[in-house]
Amino acid sequence: MFATRVARLRQRLHEEGFTHAALVPGPNLMYFFGLSMHLSERPIVVLVAVEDERPLLIAPSFEVGKVEAATPAFAWRIYSYRDGQPYSTAFHDAAHVLGGAHARIVVEPTRLRALEWSLLTRALPHAELAATEAPFAALRQIKDAHEIALLREAARRADQVLEALLPELRLGLTEKQVARKLLGLILDAESDGMPFAPLVQSGPTAANPHAEAGARVLQCGDLLLLDFGVCVQGYASDITRTVALGEPTAELRAAYEAVKAANAAARAIVKPGLPAEAVDRAAREVIEAAGFGRYFTHRTGHGLGLEGHEAPYIVEGNITPLQPGMVFTIEPGIYLPGKGGVRIEDDVAVTDHGCESLTTSSRELVVLPC
Repeated sequence: MFATRVARLRQRLHEEGFTHAALVPGPNLMYFFGLSMHLSERPIVVLVAVEDERPLLIAPSFEVGKVEAATPAFAWRIYSYRDGQPYSTAFHDAAHVLGGAHARIVVEPTRLRALEWSLLTRALPHAELAATEAPFAALRQIKDAHEIALLREAARRADQVLEALLPELRLGLTEKQVARKLLGLILDAESDGMPFAPLVQSGPTAANPHAEAGARVLQCGDLLLLDFGVCVQGYASDITRTVALGEPTAELRAAYEAVKAANAAARAIVKPGLPAEAVDRAAREVIEAAGFGRYFTHRTGHGLGLEGHEAPYIVEGNITPLQPGMVFTIEPGIYLPGKGGVRIEDDVAVTDHGCESLTTSSRELVVLPC
């Protein structure tokens, strides 16, 4: 599987005029090589060459055995360094096989640090480094059946966590106490981790889409926004549901119904060939028609996979045609300053004829007794 993915990457690099790709620890290294490594003060760089099937590894010497054992399908060219030795020596030694002035290297714009950029540019002063996600995103945004099965399972576990949490909610708890309960349930679901720290936002704090859980005590009349995900073998789900503590005001109820309708409209329109921005537009038109347009302050969704946020992005201006195998969120929201916020988020997979909603929890407003 990984050898096939690397071969596709090499072909993509050739088509886009690059000679190499430089990968650092993170989702691309996991996707193409199955290597789970972490960024530290010791740089690790994998270089994939268009004209050579052997990937090149620059890494601490004690990591070499791990890489070779985890990737038996690859014959590595290895340039290692020991603690106490300058990193630059390994980078300059590797530079001799990279084509020097003829190298055009694509690097990961959101992952490559100044450390690796500096080491590469000093070792290859005449090479061109281009920061773009395009070659990686083009391959990773179309999931195969195995990946979709993992994403489906991650979504199932998120639904399971939500179902278990609802009976635990009550007045008097703080947002942080709810967050701790949520974290425990995620661990109980045998997750491999979380794509992000869960968001638990009540009352006015829910008007900030990314507010962190705080010391605020849940109160009667609050809307409580719950946004979290579960990872299965590295693949992430991302679900949001908003519940009411007692009957909400007429304005908050109307906002909820508008968001629910926007979520449904966006899911209904998804099909192959549709521009990604059309999904955003479908959700936004419903919210604007309900009179809440200026309170929908973010895009409608983002891709899911080995990252909680990846391509395709469901936003105005993205004309990328949807294709079977794409997986993304649909998460319209309304945020009323000083009053509260509503978001309903689902994970969907594009199919041959429409989409499958991987998250299936009810979207009806749950009103908990005060």
